[in-house]
Amino acid sequence: MATAASTQAMQLGQDGTPGQDDGGTQFLSFVLADEYYGIDILRVQEIKGWTPVTRVPQTPEHMKGVLNLRGTIVPIIDMRMRFSLEEVEYTPLTVVIVMSVKSDSGDRLVGIVVDAVSDVLNVGEDDIKPTPDFGDTVSTEFINGLASVDDKMVMLLDADKLFNVDKLVFDQAENQDKE
Repeated sequence: MATAASTQAMQLGQDGTPGQDDGGTQFLSFVLADEYYGIDILRVQEIKGWTPVTRVPQTPEHMKGVLNLRGTIVPIIDMRMRFSLEEVEYTPLTVVIVMSVKSDSGDRLVGIVVDAVSDVLNVGEDDIKPTPDFGDTVSTEFINGLASVDDKMVMLLDADKLFNVDKLVFDQAENQDKE
């Protein structure tokens, strides 16, 4: 598994933009509790090591707080807590992936805390399998599909749907911007 800095350096071109290989969609894969997830690489703005954040009162437990990123207030969400996984202490591999998501009020930046980044994956459209139907008991509308890559199952996330479920995140960030 690569560190955040080495993965970013290996996968991004000299101009800082991801390259396109063979027409597939590129996903940044990351790890949570030994499971692999992927988000569209074009949404990723920055990968940075964990730094303490400013806690915002009366926010959901999975919202760790906000971070001032070059003058922009960015809400930071712990994905382990968001997915109801066991909470663990942050390590040197723990990173924050800052990404752009579309909300009702326009494009917003949000940061997600993950155990580690893994690789940039090039996934062909034919390689993406539909999300299994778990009925009404499990919410999977934010999973675009599953891809099998190098003997690993990777859940491909739809960032817009995942974070629009958390409207409070954007409302809190907007309130912080106004202060």
